[in-house]
Amino acid sequence: MCVESDGCEMEGCGAADEVRTLSRSLTPTLKPGADLRPCEPGAKFRAALLRCRSPKAAAGILSLGNVLNYMDRYTVAGVLLDIQQHFKVSDSGAGLLQTVFICSFMLAAPIFGYLGDRFNRKIILSCGIFLWSAVTLSSSFISNEEHYWLFVLSRGLVGIGESSYSSISPTIIGDLFTNNSRTVMLSLFYLAIPLGSGLGYILGSSAKEAAGDWHWALRVSPILGMTAGALILLFVPDPKRGSADHMGPRIRTRTPWLCDMRALLKNRSYVFSSLASAAVSFATGAFGIWIPQYLVRAQVVQKTAVQCTVPPCNSQDSLIFGAITCVTGLLGVVIGAVTTRMCRQKTERADPLVCAVSMLGSAIFICLIFVVAKKSIVGAYVCIFIGETLLFLNWAITADILMYVVIPTRRATAVAFQGFTSHLLGDAGSPYLIGLISDALQQSYATSVLWQFLSLGYALMLCPFVIVLGGMFFLATALFFLDDREKAEKQLNQMTRPPSSVKVGM
Repeated sequence: MCVESDGCEMEGCGAADEVRTLSRSLTPTLKPGADLRPCEPGAKFRAALLRCRSPKAAAGILSLGNVLNYMDRYTVAGVLLDIQQHFKVSDSGAGLLQTVFICSFMLAAPIFGYLGDRFNRKIILSCGIFLWSAVTLSSSFISNEEHYWLFVLSRGLVGIGESSYSSISPTIIGDLFTNNSRTVMLSLFYLAIPLGSGLGYILGSSAKEAAGDWHWALRVSPILGMTAGALILLFVPDPKRGSADHMGPRIRTRTPWLCDMRALLKNRSYVFSSLASAAVSFATGAFGIWIPQYLVRAQVVQKTAVQCTVPPCNSQDSLIFGAITCVTGLLGVVIGAVTTRMCRQKTERADPLVCAVSMLGSAIFICLIFVVAKKSIVGAYVCIFIGETLLFLNWAITADILMYVVIPTRRATAVAFQGFTSHLLGDAGSPYLIGLISDALQQSYATSVLWQFLSLGYALMLCPFVIVLGGMFFLATALFFLDDREKAEKQLNQMTRPPSSVKVGM
């Protein structure tokens, strides 16, 4: 392919000459002459396409896909009250939607982790996005009250599609960047979690208000998702594993999956940070589903709103909560990245320590939500704002901890298994558990508006205690972080030696 450095086709090239399109220079030996032949058709397009496959562009596209993943996930939460009224289900039945989604998500994660360490990652990502987009669009046409089980099943299939993306995409970024640049790019990627979640509430509420039907809330994100899948196929490379550390081409050993799992279970920093991540998932999963509902009930108790019995219901609280989630996500991820970079100058254990402090601080303000909500909705929103900011501080840092203590060839497996653990112990059960506790507490006073509000608040009070437990796990991670990072570096050095010097049974 003969293309000038600006992407324009040349008149021809010699058979013995080679011109690299992305080098911004031409081969010195290339001279005009009679032996030149025309370039192949499409060379200009291919060169332009290759030039767009820069690491930063890839990270941006992957981050966009992550925004859409979480936006689709929480669109349902934005219209949950309408879904409850349409299908006539209880709090526990509504919480089952998120529980089924997360269960399928976490069961599929180890499978995609195995595939991501061995096969073309961007193909797997794109297939996952196309799957959840198609299923979400199809589920928007389920309207019969007796088919609620089918709607729940569709959320399970969406979870499988989104699992492929969450398990694999961070490892591509990890292989495109290193050190502080990797922290920045992972921060951008994980900013998509709160940003996408907030946009999901906003999208769901706005689409429902515009169309007058909650089903339309599920018909926007699929179109955007399919667009993102096409962008990934075109512009995102699949770099060699470990290439950011300049070791990708030299890695000569690959361990079996069972060996990878044994090594991960012996990695104390990985285990404790995964348990801490589960605590975060427990809280965010419960809050994402129930906080808007809780605030609606608080306003009914304060007599500033009327209880909704027939959809469409007022979506103001979902919109406000979504906007708060977007802003706190941005602040949390940026503050987390900046704080960690500053603290690394003081201590090498900065990553887990920043996470621990932010978790413990978050628990305080989340407790205050349930103290002030009965009297002041504004006060509750202030506590939500501060508590979420501190909670979102650790998203990107947790991923960076994993990149430090796990070697490149098993990172996809590590991300997938961490996702499996965090969902199994976290948001797989928390929405349903909170709804179940709330239903149990309401049995004595089922018709009392005040008791409906208090019962949900009492159930949600479980979350701050789980967050404190997560902070303890991050402190435990700090104890072993330096040793595990050093072990990972030594093992990677062994893997990149010539075959004659690699020890057997590593």
